[in-house]
Amino acid sequence: MSSGASEYGFTVIVPVYNESGNLSRLEEALSAFLEHCCMKSAVLFVDDGSDDGSLSGLKDICARHEDFHYISFSRNCGLSAALKAGFDCVRSPYVGYMDADMQTDPEDFSLLLPYLKDYDMVTGVRARRDDSFFRRFQSKAANAFRRFMTGDGASDTCCPLKVFRTETARGFPMFKGMHRFFPALVLLRQGASYKEVPVKHRKRMSGTSKFGLRNRMMSSFADCLAFRWMKSRYIDYSIRESDLPGHAGSRT
Repeated sequence: MSSGASEYGFTVIVPVYNESGNLSRLEEALSAFLEHCCMKSAVLFVDDGSDDGSLSGLKDICARHEDFHYISFSRNCGLSAALKAGFDCVRSPYVGYMDADMQTDPEDFSLLLPYLKDYDMVTGVRARRDDSFFRRFQSKAANAFRRFMTGDGASDTCCPLKVFRTETARGFPMFKGMHRFFPALVLLRQGASYKEVPVKHRKRMSGTSKFGLRNRMMSSFADCLAFRWMKSRYIDYSIRESDLPGHAGSRT
């Protein structure tokens, strides 16, 4: 992002993969949100190797709005990689993300942000999902299995509307599929916590879903096993004392 990006309080990361049909609606909705957000905010699009003209559309959008920025991958790397790149690039103290499919509303970030003073992450929960019965069933089954394997207690980890303290997001050990485990990852950190808040959900108007039975159910099963292994070997520490100048816990 630009050298002035540190002036922002909040950055919205939007991973984009072949969503050219949704970009005009996305631009309109994000512009409206930024106008009355409770803090100065920016948008960072992460083009995940799109081949449908989405990157060209994103460049046009960013040219029209000084608070809109983009980065682009040389190839498709997946949602977790796009989020990791976004977390690494932002300079604001708070960061959030939403999908480019417009099934969630950026206005609902305003429901989540006030809780960041007390929590490390706030996640939306799709209270009334406007999806087919089969998709709702897949999601419900995957969430139930994940809760059993991780003990995170989260009801809807795949809701694509979340906000974080940026330092928390940057501390996540990221690999493919880890976007499903953000609540569990938060709970691994000493004293960290998250909150769930109901948000709106609507039907996809353009484009196609990037998640089907194979990567929603089968990949979730493999990812849960990977998380269980990682959790057993996770390193977490706190420094009690240090004589490094300016270091937290240092003696002065």
